[in-house]
Amino acid sequence: MLVPKKNRLLIYSYLFKEGTIVCKKDMFLPKHPQLAVPNLQVMKLMQSLCSRNFVKELYNWQHFYYTLTNKGIDYLRDYLHLPADTVPTTLKKPEKPQPAPSFVLKTKFGAAERRGRDREEYRKGKSFGEAPEGFNPDFNGRRSGFR
Repeated sequence: MLVPKKNRLLIYSYLFKEGTIVCKKDMFLPKHPQLAVPNLQVMKLMQSLCSRNFVKELYNWQHFYYTLTNKGIDYLRDYLHLPADTVPTTLKKPEKPQPAPSFVLKTKFGAAERRGRDREEYRKGKSFGEAPEGFNPDFNGRRSGFR
């Protein structure tokens, strides 16, 4: 499919900047949600890059998910005339690490503090006792009980 150079540059630059692109499987969609180009052109360019192993394709729930490979990064760097130190955002490390998630739920009235104690009290509290005298369960495959 012939894609205008302006649209091709727009798609390739977006793909290189983000490192990934999502494309809905809808050939009649007039515009791609992130780009001002027809969705069909995005689909066909990504199909072309996928056949040359420049992007990796994943399809799920009527959407194509494309991620750049190392070979694709080199190709787009040459095509877009970018310096060698420029990398997609998917390969950049975050500047400051995110704090580890706390698994303690903080709710009103200190419920998170009591949670562990409640379980311990429950377990050592009431005993359900022994089985009643004469209780003899039978599991031989016969059907018994309610009909």
